[in-house]
Amino acid sequence: MEMENNVQIIWNQCLEFIKGNVPESSFRTWFTPIVPLKLEGTVLTIQVPSSYFYEYLEENYVDYLCQALHRYLGQGAKLLYRIVVDSGRQRQPMQKKVAPIQQGYTVPGKVTSQPDNQVMSSNSLQPDLPYNPYAFPGLKRPKIDPQLNSNYTLDNFVVGKCNQLGRSAAESIAKKPGKTPYNPFMIFGNSGLGKTHLAQAIGNSVKEMFPEKLVLYVEANKFQTQYSDACRNNTRNDFIHFYQMLDLLIIDDVQEFAGKVGTQDTFFAIFNSLHQSGKQIILTCDTMPSELKGLNDRLLSRFRWGLTAEVSVPDFQTRLNILKKKVFNDGMNIPDDILEYIAHTVVSNVRELEGTLISLLAASTFTRCELNLETAQSLLGKIVKENEPEYSVDFIVRTVCEYFGIKENVLNSKSRTKDIVLARQLSMYLSKQFTDLPYKVIGEQIGGRDHSTVLHACKAVAKNVETDAKFKEMLKDLETKIKAGIGFSRVIFKYESCRFGGFGFC
Repeated sequence: MEMENNVQIIWNQCLEFIKGNVPESSFRTWFTPIVPLKLEGTVLTIQVPSSYFYEYLEENYVDYLCQALHRYLGQGAKLLYRIVVDSGRQRQPMQKKVAPIQQGYTVPGKVTSQPDNQVMSSNSLQPDLPYNPYAFPGLKRPKIDPQLNSNYTLDNFVVGKCNQLGRSAAESIAKKPGKTPYNPFMIFGNSGLGKTHLAQAIGNSVKEMFPEKLVLYVEANKFQTQYSDACRNNTRNDFIHFYQMLDLLIIDDVQEFAGKVGTQDTFFAIFNSLHQSGKQIILTCDTMPSELKGLNDRLLSRFRWGLTAEVSVPDFQTRLNILKKKVFNDGMNIPDDILEYIAHTVVSNVRELEGTLISLLAASTFTRCELNLETAQSLLGKIVKENEPEYSVDFIVRTVCEYFGIKENVLNSKSRTKDIVLARQLSMYLSKQFTDLPYKVIGEQIGGRDHSTVLHACKAVAKNVETDAKFKEMLKDLETKIKAGIGFSRVIFKYESCRFGGFGFC
């Protein structure tokens, strides 16, 4: 009993010293589970719950252990670890008392004043490293391939109104991973809009600025497969430990966890450990967290702890900038009118935008045709026809402005001159005809106006179509140009008999 008291007293003194030197969350995670077993002279034996636990202590906290033991046991102090062999069976929580261990092995620690004793003897059992699905067996310190695409960088990510929030947050996270309020960082949006690019760009930046940090990108489906393999091989705990030691974890398409209870429970444990340790978590999904189905509430609530940023369909200028960036990076020479044609035509997502550009170049090369606007229209005509573009308010406004020879910022201003009001009302009317957007959204995108203004414009245009043949012809001409989905020469149309009855102007 006296020996038990002595070992507990010494260990408590060590804990008090360590507690004052490490973060509270780290202390709870890595020191409270330790059980002091025995003290023989200046040799302290402690029990740790796994081989991974031992490795982590030796890699990260051995200096604190060394200082503590030298402080209370003298310069000749030594430390031995007793490691519980866990074959996947559930065990009772360890009590802080000396108890016989049925399964386990002991390895010496590095706390010693003799350098030669810092190396484990060759006849000692080597602790097994946690299961690492990304490393070869036998590596003492996991060297993880981060699974990142080197082309996905922040420099290559084109910024627009559709992704500005996410891009700004990504830059902050890359500079201080885990140290910003944006943890976790959730990026959501439809397929092909740049979620994966943005998420991996953060990973690439972190690896560049902090080479020592462990970064990993993994698709949700692959994580699920790894978890299933770990359960089948009785290595679930090692699987969890592996993910818990990462500094930055990126999970792509987290909606794939829906309905997979075991995977969710495991990821919940990993998420909590990483977050409490100040490690960065980045998630992507195809819908906002509040609309995710099949995920348990406690996981969803954690997804909302940090920042949620949407990436939406890029506007015309952003699409054009994306094409120009790709052309520049790939060293291609393509006329601007062709790029504008593609940007006008393909509006659904970035992936299709870049794919269309590649298809055009390939078709031009194989057919040995000179690459000009007419050739581009001919080569891509079938693609455009089969994939009719989803019209955007931005594209419609641009088309109307080109038709009337005015600038977009003028149309969106508070100007009430006749030509500007006409173009503004036509933009609102055509936006309602070619999109499924509500009046409120259309108004917000055209000068920040309310839904009643858009409704008024639609009624005004509809009335003039019924009473004025020239106006009707003009509207038909605009609709044709919008359906064509291409840039066209500026045509200044002066409509002399603009009569809007009793509706007035916007």
